[in-house]
Amino acid sequence: MASISMRSLVKTYGDFTVIPGLDLEIADHEFVVLVGPSGCGKSTLLRVLAGLERINGGDLYIGDDRVNDVPAARRDIAMVFQDYALYPHMTVRQNMAFALEMRGMDKAEIETRVKRAAGLLHIEDFLDRRPKALSGGQRQRVAMGRAIVRDPRVFLFDEPLSNLDAKLRAQVRAEIKALSQQLRTTMVFVTHDQVEAMTMADRIVIMKSGIIQQVGSPEDVYERPANLFVAGFIGSPAMNVLPVTVAGDRLVLSNARSVQIASLGSKRPAALIEGATVDLGIRPEHFEVAPDDPNAIAVTVDLVEPLGSDTLIHFKLAEINAIARVSPDLRPKPGDSLSLSPVPGKIHLFERETGEVIR
Repeated sequence: MASISMRSLVKTYGDFTVIPGLDLEIADHEFVVLVGPSGCGKSTLLRVLAGLERINGGDLYIGDDRVNDVPAARRDIAMVFQDYALYPHMTVRQNMAFALEMRGMDKAEIETRVKRAAGLLHIEDFLDRRPKALSGGQRQRVAMGRAIVRDPRVFLFDEPLSNLDAKLRAQVRAEIKALSQQLRTTMVFVTHDQVEAMTMADRIVIMKSGIIQQVGSPEDVYERPANLFVAGFIGSPAMNVLPVTVAGDRLVLSNARSVQIASLGSKRPAALIEGATVDLGIRPEHFEVAPDDPNAIAVTVDLVEPLGSDTLIHFKLAEINAIARVSPDLRPKPGDSLSLSPVPGKIHLFERETGEVIR
């Protein structure tokens, strides 16, 4: 097993810079998820780790080995691809054993490894089938089994769940998380799905335009986003963002409604000077219905989305669309009025110009 260290890593294609200088440390046995929108550089970074792309600057270490110029075959890394990449003419057993046979490994050892991996992934009954006879979820398990039998130092996953339907995606996601705990191997997982990132990762690396925006535990990036990009990317529905102005001890919306800053108390940031204009962020689940609170905001319901476990209420604040997540027992209709109040201690404040959080 091995740690991974990226130091001032640069990746370019001609004159276009995908990764302008990235620093990241991944600990041995850690499960790290790279997440971000399409084109942010996360898959390119994974391919650099695998040795499928050359880096143009900086250093890459796997364990104590500098691997800048080490070819993919010698890095002792296993990669699971989005499209499974199975040999269609081979059985599941043959697909899983092929790489070991190429190494000249003893047949008895190969069979032991294949059976162990099949047991971990619950595909023992499919060993003699060919890929065309398997479902998408079963093919993805075979692809993972082919990686597991190699017993690599690092596992890389390139959006392996994107071809699965919602139910299978949730099931395989849980299996990969359980597998990481069983194998205790360093894993790097790429996805654009923030739900996958939140549910699977020990740490999440959020990227934008090849630049890391924040690194932290799922709880940390959710509760303490470093900037507006992270705040908007993590969480579903996305965080509500409202322009406000500091007026005494209140944050005043552009339509003169206000939200008390009582949750800040003596910890009020120095940047919140009188008249300062900032962005206020509040997650949908951090609104509470407060009909008896004189400081609550009266809103008119525009749209109701019942989800079973909870209900999403759409409304406008200062002419900006906003969403509150409320109890399913509350059943308002479009046109109804509600009194909403931010949960104390759950608002976030961001610099208007830079988008950086105000602490």
